[in-house]
Amino acid sequence: MYLQVADQLRAKITSGELREGDRLPSVPGLASDLRISRSTASEALKVLISEGLAVARSGAGTFVRLPREPQRLIRAWYRARPYGSPFRQDMERQGRAAGWTYDSQTIQAPPEIRNRLALTEAEGDTEDVVRTHYVFTADEEPVMLSTSWEPLATTRGTAVVLPEDGMLAGRGVVERMLSIGVVIDDWVEEVGARLGTADECEQLKHASGSIMVTIQRSYYAGKQPVETADIVVPADRFALVYSGKMGRTGEE
Repeated sequence: MYLQVADQLRAKITSGELREGDRLPSVPGLASDLRISRSTASEALKVLISEGLAVARSGAGTFVRLPREPQRLIRAWYRARPYGSPFRQDMERQGRAAGWTYDSQTIQAPPEIRNRLALTEAEGDTEDVVRTHYVFTADEEPVMLSTSWEPLATTRGTAVVLPEDGMLAGRGVVERMLSIGVVIDDWVEEVGARLGTADECEQLKHASGSIMVTIQRSYYAGKQPVETADIVVPADRFALVYSGKMGRTGEE
């Protein structure tokens, strides 16, 4: 029965009777109008949410959310503009206005991050990394989360110790590090997928339990890691595009 109810609502969405942002009937409303149980009405709405056709907003209700063409995130070392914000370049290429909010603080790196940054054993309460959490937006819609860590041993006392402060604020890790003589020449990304946490889904305005693509990225100068980050993007909003130059290794 709940699938039949979901079919009826889906038909109204695909026909245009219900449009983007329209509020869907509440569980009690559906149950009363269709003379079904509340559990059946609830399951019908969950089907639409799982299909990406609706989104539940705490305390407000369930709203129509139409499928969109996935945005392309270019994951490439070689770019027309090698410096600056890669995210801003991607959004500008697609005619969208990029923006972000952030929060930076100096902390002691947790064990996993210490390992990724090849830091020595922590000493007391010593703060040894700058942690920055970002919420990226496209046309004012939240589309990506990122939390980065940079070792203070690399940036302490320089003008780029805070990623979003000074003349190079928002210019990207590669350009900032180059300004202090640190040449990033390699990067590694590990891509995965999982259900988003409640906090992630709330920040990205997605239904609880939405599938997220995760990217664990690390930048290197030689063999020394100089930044690592955890990136989270909604699986229904982005397609990751990887590319790179081919060349000889020097070995026959």
